[in-house]
Amino acid sequence: MSDKKNKKILVVDDEKDILELLKYNLEKEGYKVKTVTNGVDAVKTAKEYQPDLVLLDIMMPDQDGVETCRQLREIPDLKNTFIVFLTARSEEYSEVAAFEIGADDYITKPIKPRALMSRLGAIFRRSDIKSKESSIIQAGDLTIDKTSYTIIKKGKKITLPKKEFQLLHFLAQNPNKVFSRDDLLHHIWGTDVYVVSRTVDVHIRKVREKIGEEFIKTVKGVGYKFETN
Repeated sequence: MSDKKNKKILVVDDEKDILELLKYNLEKEGYKVKTVTNGVDAVKTAKEYQPDLVLLDIMMPDQDGVETCRQLREIPDLKNTFIVFLTARSEEYSEVAAFEIGADDYITKPIKPRALMSRLGAIFRRSDIKSKESSIIQAGDLTIDKTSYTIIKKGKKITLPKKEFQLLHFLAQNPNKVFSRDDLLHHIWGTDVYVVSRTVDVHIRKVREKIGEEFIKTVKGVGYKFETN
């Protein structure tokens, strides 16, 4: 079961009575909740708050939910954030548009709190199951276990410092995809710490020394990738 106390939800709706209703019921269930009344503030707040899920009204003045969803989906740090649309519109074309723009679910008003909580619980449970399934990566004779931060190669345990492990795990989660140094700096070190691109090269070299040269390949002039056959 997902730990609701660790789940953050951002609610976006221009109707304050709906915001109050949702905030009350979500917090009663144990979720952490922030609310905003428009799409522009939703994008700004989401960047800072890093919600696990966004409840997003479609019909809002100035910037509607569809445009807001599009902008949220362009933020790399929110790639795993669920977006659930709330709308009074039940026409089929609205639902199609919602999923095409990147929504994960679609709930029509009037909102029934118990039904909504059940739906959100199901979304988070699916996420937890998927997360557990992907916590162990097997690549040839190499096993990477994120839950215990361990690496096994040919039955031998290999210990990596945290950043080296995170770098290896990130590349292995995205096999055969090339990442630039800047991409890796952003995903592993974040944007709050100043780190030069040379740092990536040093960490890659150290990882190769410990697990072998055959997994992480250099793409000249571009970056690095975790190669699988």
